[in-house]
Amino acid sequence: MTSPRFHQPLSFGAELQSGGDVRFRLWAPAAETPPVLVLEDGRETPLSPAGDGWFEARVSADAGARYRYRLADGLMVPDPASRAQDEDVHGWSEVIDPAGYTWRATEWNGRPWREVVLYELHVGALAGDFEGVIAELDRLKDLGITAVELMPVADFPGDRNWGYDGVLPYAPDRAYGGVAGLKRLVDAAHERGLMMFLDVVYNHFGPDGNYLHAYAPQFFAEEVHTPWGPAIDFTQAAVRTFFIENALYWLNEYRFDGLRFDAAHAIDSAPNNDFLAELAARARA
Repeated sequence: MTSPRFHQPLSFGAELQSGGDVRFRLWAPAAETPPVLVLEDGRETPLSPAGDGWFEARVSADAGARYRYRLADGLMVPDPASRAQDEDVHGWSEVIDPAGYTWRATEWNGRPWREVVLYELHVGALAGDFEGVIAELDRLKDLGITAVELMPVADFPGDRNWGYDGVLPYAPDRAYGGVAGLKRLVDAAHERGLMMFLDVVYNHFGPDGNYLHAYAPQFFAEEVHTPWGPAIDFTQAAVRTFFIENALYWLNEYRFDGLRFDAAHAIDSAPNNDFLAELAARARA
């Protein structure tokens, strides 16, 4: 019997296709000339305009292929929807096969909310990495904990960070164990009857490694100020899609039981503040 395929198709980023191709898709509405897809093996492919600020290309590549985008001024940038970074936020993005991990607790369906005894933890401070957290799960269960919430793990600059300076919200930080390590942690928790929650940051990007201003300043509403700078502009359809699909990605591809939203008041201060209602409806569906 084959393991179920837990995969959230994404509008952004690198998506494996049947036949050995990968579709690369980037929203770069400020780009006057098409960005160029650069693979670590030396191949370069100009992205083709796809309308409404989108650019895309389909090339032959496998899981594990490393890539970046080159802008007209020569700046090399990672994929904003990178599922994994080979090094750090300034380095190569990596094509990931969502089916590359074989899940064990495939029948897990969560627990009733009334049973939740939530334990929030910082991966680095508690145990160093995802494997270290796995080693703590039995102790937490013995304490009476029924749900574990991870502080943000989206890729941040350097090896240690409190989590709220993440800049690549689809990429679990490699310093903690990356894609496979996070899936092993969620799986191990579910095997013990523990729910897993993730803290996500949808109100701002960290200052180091965020290249969106170079090709997609439309991500931000310059006239709306927050403690972290201009608000994210949720009036833009592509921006809404970026974050809604991120939530679905953590729920469907990593099988988290729920999400905690950082500074939701700052999300609501952005224009068109029905974003959270739309996100909740999509997640519940």
